[in-house]
Amino acid sequence: MTDTLTLTSSIVDSSPKPFRDIIARHGLGIAAVLTWLFTITGLVLNHILHSYETAALVAYIAAYIFGGTLATRTAIRDLIHGHVNVDLLMVVAALGAAILGQWLEGAILLGLFSTSNALEFYAMNRTRQAVRALMELTPPTARVICNGDYISIDIADVMIGDIVVVQPGERIPVDATITQGESAIDQAAITGESVPVMKRLGDEVFAGTINGNGSLLLEVTRLATDSTIARIVKLVADAQEDQSDLQEFAEGFEGKYAVFVIVFSTLATLIPMMFGVPGSDAFYRGMTLLVVLSPCALVISTPAATLSALANAARRGVLVKGGRAMDTLGRIDTVAFDKTGTLTFGRPVVSDIIAFDGNDAQQILTIAASAERLSEHPLGSAIVQAAERDGLSVPSASDLQAYPGHGITALVDGERIWIGNRRMMREAAISVSETALIHEHRASDEGKSIVYVARASVIIGLIAVADVLRPNVKTTLAELKKLGIKHTVMLTGDNHRVATAIGNQIGIDEVRAELLPADKLTQIDALRSQGIVAMLGDGVNDAPALARADIGIAMGGVGTDAALETADVVLMSDDLSRVGYAIGLSRKTRRIIKMNLTFALGVIATLATLNLLIGIPLPLGVIGHEGSTVLVILNGLRLLGYGGHWNELLHKSTGTSEGPVPQYQVIAA
Repeated sequence: MTDTLTLTSSIVDSSPKPFRDIIARHGLGIAAVLTWLFTITGLVLNHILHSYETAALVAYIAAYIFGGTLATRTAIRDLIHGHVNVDLLMVVAALGAAILGQWLEGAILLGLFSTSNALEFYAMNRTRQAVRALMELTPPTARVICNGDYISIDIADVMIGDIVVVQPGERIPVDATITQGESAIDQAAITGESVPVMKRLGDEVFAGTINGNGSLLLEVTRLATDSTIARIVKLVADAQEDQSDLQEFAEGFEGKYAVFVIVFSTLATLIPMMFGVPGSDAFYRGMTLLVVLSPCALVISTPAATLSALANAARRGVLVKGGRAMDTLGRIDTVAFDKTGTLTFGRPVVSDIIAFDGNDAQQILTIAASAERLSEHPLGSAIVQAAERDGLSVPSASDLQAYPGHGITALVDGERIWIGNRRMMREAAISVSETALIHEHRASDEGKSIVYVARASVIIGLIAVADVLRPNVKTTLAELKKLGIKHTVMLTGDNHRVATAIGNQIGIDEVRAELLPADKLTQIDALRSQGIVAMLGDGVNDAPALARADIGIAMGGVGTDAALETADVVLMSDDLSRVGYAIGLSRKTRRIIKMNLTFALGVIATLATLNLLIGIPLPLGVIGHEGSTVLVILNGLRLLGYGGHWNELLHKSTGTSEGPVPQYQVIAA
C-alpha cells in the first residue's frame, strides 16, 4: 500500500507548517477526491457529451497523476531496494489500461486504489488515537514553588525534588508523592479504574491523573521524560510496531507473491495470444488478473485487527506489548497465579476474635495492640490497624520482650501479657485448652493464622488474621473457564494448608505450595510441556517466573518499573477481571484475523477464477479488490469497540491496591 510517510516528509518539507499539517492528515483523502474529480470530468466530456476528446484525455492524465504519483514513487523506491510491492502491480495495471486506450478504466482503478489507501489511513489512524490521547494527558506546564512564590514552568524543566502545586480539578503534571493535603484522584485514563482513589500524605500520584476536590503539594519523584505516563506511551508505541509471526510472514510474503502475480499475469497474457486470442483482449485480461491477484487485503488483515486490539486494551488500562504477545495471549490454555498480592491483597487483616470465658473482644484487641504497637511483624501490624479502625484507646506497654518466630510479651496496665503462637504459650507454661486447639485448627483449615492472647498466664482469646482475597477472584476464574482456559493453578511459597484452604475458597483447579522462586521456574517449565502458559504475578518477586512463561502478566504495573519491563502484558491496576478481558480480547482478535484472511483469500480466488474462465471488466476487478481491502480493515476496527459484558465488570471493580477491609467476626467460646 502507499507509504503515507512519503507524502508527509518529502512533498511538503518546505511548506508552511499549517499546510504541512493539513497534508499530513488529509493528503491521501485530497488525492483521492481529485482523482475522482478528474475521472468524472473525463467521463462526462468523452462518454456523455461524446466530444472534447483532448480535454477528456487531459482530465484522465490529471487523474493518473493524482491517483498514481504516490504509488509510483513508492513502487520505484522499493524496486531500487529489490522489493516488489502491491503499488507496482496497481501502477502497471493502470499503465496497461492506458496503453490499450482504456483511460477511463485505468483512472477508475487509480481512483479506487487511492480511495482505499485513504480509507486505510483514516481507519488505521483511529487505532493510534490511544497513543495521542495518552500524550495529551500531561499538562504542558506545572506550578512550582520557588523562593516562596508560585511560578509556572515548562514541564520539561521540572526537576526531581521540586514542590508542585495542584489545585482541585487539575491534571497532575508529574509523578510525585504528596507532601501536603489529600484528595480523591481519578486514575481512569491510566489504570482504567472507574472509581477515584483516595490519596493521602506520602502516597504516590502519577502524571496525567486528575486531582479531585483537594489542593495538593507534591514532591517530584521522576522527570517528565521518565514518568509513568511517558513510559506507557513508549510501550504502546513500541507495541504497535511489534509484529506477530503471522504479520511478519504476510509482509515478507508480499514481495514474493507480487513477483508471482507479475509472472503469472504475463503468462496469462502471452499463452492465450499463442492460441489466437487478440493481443488487446489477452492484455486486458492479464491486467485485470494483475489487479485481482494483488494481496492488499491479505497484507492488511493482521495489522488492522492487531492495532485495533492494542488500542482497545490501552484504553482500558491493559498494556499488551505488541502483536506477538497479543497472538500468544489468545492461544494460552493454562494460567498460573501467584497467591500473595495477586489472588489476595497481600495485606493481612484481623478476620476473627474468639473470646474465652466472657472476655470482651475489643478488650482482647486492645491488649494485643498495646503489646504489638511497635512491632514490624505483619500479624502485629494487622492487629494494631484493627484497633485503630475501631477507634480504641490503646495504652502504652512496657518491658517488651520479643521471641522471634513465636511472639512478644509485655506489661500492660501492670499485668503481664503474652501475644504469640501456641508454642510460645506452652514455653511460658500457659495451658492451651481443647477449645482453643479446635478453633486454631478450624482457622488453619480456612487459611488463617492464629494469635493467642494471654493475660496473667491465662488465655483470654484468640485473634485470627488472614490475607484478604480480591473480591472478583471467583468471577475471574469462572470467566477464564468460559473463555476456554483448561487449567488454572496457584504457585505459592505459602504452606500447603493455607494455600489449599484459599484454593478451595476460590475454586482454582490446582495448588502447588511451599515453592521457592527457583521451584516456580521448574513448575512453569512443567506446565509449558503440557500447553501454552500465562503466569500472573506482581512483576517483582516473581519476575523470573513471568519471564519464563509463554506470556507474563503483571498486575498493578502503574507504579512498578519491573512490571513494565519484565511482563508481556501489564495490568495498570490491580483488577483481576482485566485478565479475562485481555484474554477475551486476544481470542477475538485471532478470530477476526482468521476471518479476514479467509475472506481475502476467497475474494482473490473467486475473482481470479472468473477472470480466467470468462473474463471480467477491469473496474469490477478493482471494485472487488479494493472493496475486500476496505471490508477487512473495517472488520478489524470492530475490535476498537470490544468489551461487551466486560465493560460492566470493569466498571464495577475499583481495582484499588488497598482493597476492602472486612469487619472482623466476634466468636464467644
